Amino acid sequence: MPTEPPSEQSVSKAVVTVAGLGTRFLPATKATPKEMLPVVDKPAIQYVVEEAVSVGLTDVLLVTGRNKNAIENHFDHNWELEAALEAKGDDERLRRVRASAVLADLHYTRQGDPRGLGHAVLCAARHVGKEPFAVLLGDDLIDPRDPLLSTMLDVRDRQGGSVVALMRVPRDQVNLYGCAAVEDSEDPDAVTITDLVEKPPVDEAPSDLAIIGRYVLDPGVFAVLRETDPGRGGEIQLTDALLRMAKTQEHGPVHGVVFTGRRYDTGDRLEYLKTVVRLAAEREDLGPDFSAWLREFVAGALDKAPATQPVDLADQIEQEAAR
Repeated sequence: MPTEPPSEQSVSKAVVTVAGLGTRFLPATKATPKEMLPVVDKPAIQYVVEEAVSVGLTDVLLVTGRNKNAIENHFDHNWELEAALEAKGDDERLRRVRASAVLADLHYTRQGDPRGLGHAVLCAARHVGKEPFAVLLGDDLIDPRDPLLSTMLDVRDRQGGSVVALMRVPRDQVNLYGCAAVEDSEDPDAVTITDLVEKPPVDEAPSDLAIIGRYVLDPGVFAVLRETDPGRGGEIQLTDALLRMAKTQEHGPVHGVVFTGRRYDTGDRLEYLKTVVRLAAEREDLGPDFSAWLREFVAGALDKAPATQPVDLADQIEQEAAR
């Protein structure tokens, strides 16, 4: 059967996957989606949708699962709350509450079975159609000061095919990610992906370049995903489909953009706490007081700690708070 030529259309749609169970945050996520956990005073998912909108992707499909209704409610109007704030003359909070309801043209579809990221992406096929599209993972936050998605879209416009976000991680952590082997390309912003392995053992990883939660995909990925057998963990892995696409080139090349900016992983408890500290410390309204308190807290904790505790812990936390 002949394959369709790679799509040359510009990207206009974003797919955000939010169907995960959030087991690492139990019991907090028993009834609350992990994507709704607050990062200072906004849920994590709002940062992700705002990122898509910032690069012009205002048609956003959220792939949800059971017990995710709070996400839909967050991006809808709450007329009673808005009326109460308006009656109080609380214009600032009213503006912030309304902002999420008019952020984008939002759509929802449900992933009935938790069968992996590849299956979640496949759930978007009807909405996306034959257009290229972006995929953003709902627990991966990219600092808006460090452009990533816009660079990926530019690479897609120039090179066609698909584009995957990569980031160097400590070698002993590559088993937590999909991992890529790459070679130089003619595009100064990209590398060409030659191999992909989902969560490889450390000694078998092709590099220290990990896939992080941003993709720009040719719509041909849907046909490949339909033919992709369950892989690691018994799930349909997007990594496996992208590997086939990189090898066959039947839907264009697969490029990688190596990201060196600030990324926040809100799907991990420790990284989530670091994210809250970093972003709170940078806020004009909270940062000065919060950073001062944090320094006092750390100094007090060190005074009570055993003498064997490394002294550079305070420096490390202060540096994080000052970033």
